[in-house]
Amino acid sequence: MSATNPALPPALEAASKAAQQALDQHFVETVRWHFSPETGTPFWLNWAKQAGWDPAREVRSFADVVRFPHFDGEALRTEPHESFVPARYKGRPFTIFETSGTTGMPKQRIGWDDYKIDYEQFSATLDDRAFPRGSYWLMIGPTGPRRLRLAIEHLANYRGSSVYFIDLDPRWVKKLLREKLHDQAKAYMSHVIDQAVTILKGRKVEVLFCTPKLLEALAEKISIPGSGIKGVFCGGTSMSPQQLRFLVEEVLEGETQLVPTYGNTLMGLAAHKPLTPADAYSITYHAPQPRAVLRVVDPEKTENVVAYGGWGRVELTALTPEFFMPRFLERDEAVRRLPCERYPWDGVGEVRPFQAEQQKIIEGVY
Repeated sequence: MSATNPALPPALEAASKAAQQALDQHFVETVRWHFSPETGTPFWLNWAKQAGWDPAREVRSFADVVRFPHFDGEALRTEPHESFVPARYKGRPFTIFETSGTTGMPKQRIGWDDYKIDYEQFSATLDDRAFPRGSYWLMIGPTGPRRLRLAIEHLANYRGSSVYFIDLDPRWVKKLLREKLHDQAKAYMSHVIDQAVTILKGRKVEVLFCTPKLLEALAEKISIPGSGIKGVFCGGTSMSPQQLRFLVEEVLEGETQLVPTYGNTLMGLAAHKPLTPADAYSITYHAPQPRAVLRVVDPEKTENVVAYGGWGRVELTALTPEFFMPRFLERDEAVRRLPCERYPWDGVGEVRPFQAEQQKIIEGVY
């Protein structure tokens, strides 16, 4: 299940053990919920009939997650949405969220309150000086059928704030780049950025959400701190230490606080470990455990995690009453990182597209 842990400071060791115990309990309760007829999910109840074992009775801890195969994301493209409605949610209208970026039939996840809970928990990690309550925010990013739009607005509302939105279609950008229509892609990006500049010049905005590439493009047109922005969420999985340093020191001029985030429709939102000089601008993200768990696994033997400091593929397990998804292999790879004081469970660092060193990856606006 795991590589040998290096020695941790006693207080962190104790916190890590407590977090593991909480995860074990949460995992057992979540599996019982989704696999019990009174509360369960049709997709998983049907799965159990063919699996040859009863997860509701047999799981004892999170170590049993490897008894499940990797979740096949195709089910989110092909299964009727009703298959993923737990019995206790039957009859409640649900929201349909799509994953962004890819073309063709998208993966679609249904939900009720998960995105609200995820972002309310994330709110507790924010500095009120950089993300002041009762302010105005601007989001530059995909809205439409994505979870992100509602999640950002809920986070702002939860903090007493309201949001302006500049929409963009990442699928269109990727299509343009794939077809080598770079001039059109550049024109579309300029169109998006021009709209953002108009809002920033015409309204008092103190918080910004966008991707690293969009943040750089915006800074070419306007001073971010000079426009009154105090805090920036920067979503998007790939952000090298060199890029982060450039954003912090040049784009944000060392004045506006940057909060890198790593998340998606299936996981929710992973928060970054507060950076110290020792990190040298290398970001470590920690999943919102126990509601979601990230493991960095050996691509050739995915039941095993890699050693701390080693590269591997990112594996996600989602664990909420609304959604159970074991061992989904993300399209990312990362370095396995140690627990930290704020997040006493494993982290993922240097996140980038899987096999990015071996092949050319089109990331579009991300």
